Amino acid sequence: MLRILHGTSIDFIKYWRTAAVLTIAFILLGVGSALFKGGFPYSIEFTGGTLMQVEFTAPPDVAKIRSSLDAAGITGAEITSFGSNREYTIRAQEAAQVEEQAAGAEKVANKIEATLRQAFGDNSFKVGRVESVGPRVGGELRRGAVLAILISFLVTLAYLAWRFEWRFGLAAVLATAHDILTTIAFIKLLHLEISLTVIAAILTVIGYSLNDTIIIFDRVRENLHKNRKMPFYDLLNISVNETLPRSILTHATTLAATLSLLVLAGEVIRPFAWVMSFGIFTGTFSSIYVASPILMWVENKYPRKNEARSGTRAVAARP
Repeated sequence: MLRILHGTSIDFIKYWRTAAVLTIAFILLGVGSALFKGGFPYSIEFTGGTLMQVEFTAPPDVAKIRSSLDAAGITGAEITSFGSNREYTIRAQEAAQVEEQAAGAEKVANKIEATLRQAFGDNSFKVGRVESVGPRVGGELRRGAVLAILISFLVTLAYLAWRFEWRFGLAAVLATAHDILTTIAFIKLLHLEISLTVIAAILTVIGYSLNDTIIIFDRVRENLHKNRKMPFYDLLNISVNETLPRSILTHATTLAATLSLLVLAGEVIRPFAWVMSFGIFTGTFSSIYVASPILMWVENKYPRKNEARSGTRAVAARP
């Protein structure tokens, strides 16, 4: 079996203060970006409207596309090039077009296609993808996404309450909250669009990070029984070092897969790959530098009663 970094004795916990400063600064950077550059862009699924992906046979005149759409009453459409200079996405998310969707999901899409055929000819382009969401469906999807995140968080809390002591559960939940905040800050800084794909990536990051934290905490719990007189600071470091080979292999293979998606996959899946790539980093970071120091703080603040009486464990953190 491949063994990497086996038997290490790295003092990971020593740098928890530096890690705390860096992660708070990153979250504040995301908050500052949201305050000064506006909120998050939302996809068609959440706002309602129409998105059409079109590939032209020759590079089109973008101004002609816009003027044709404006003349047809589709004002304010966002026209974006992607891939090559022949491929464009056309988004119609103005309130008037969203309301028009209520009369029929394909109504605006058909109107856009007819306008382009009139302006550029029947065989000058082909439609690759169409997304049409009415205002009612958009609202339902938005509520569903929020509900999915809340339910996943409640299920996580229930699992932790059953699987661990409350002190482990508290540290894991706070570390998971950290991952959500840093991931949202990352999404804002990269100006990624909030879509169902991005929501799916956030839920995946929560599960991935929680799994990593639970593996380290499982080892901490084992070591608590095997090394009853060891200071908690040293016990945490030993536990992180013992799980390091598994962490390196797991994170490296997962990161390779997400980076492949980032480079080779298309525009649709790329936001998922961006969020997952960052999620692997922040999940690993929080397992070591958020969950473990919080667990150490809880052990200091609320020492176990039997050990407090016998004085068998020195739980004070090192400076």
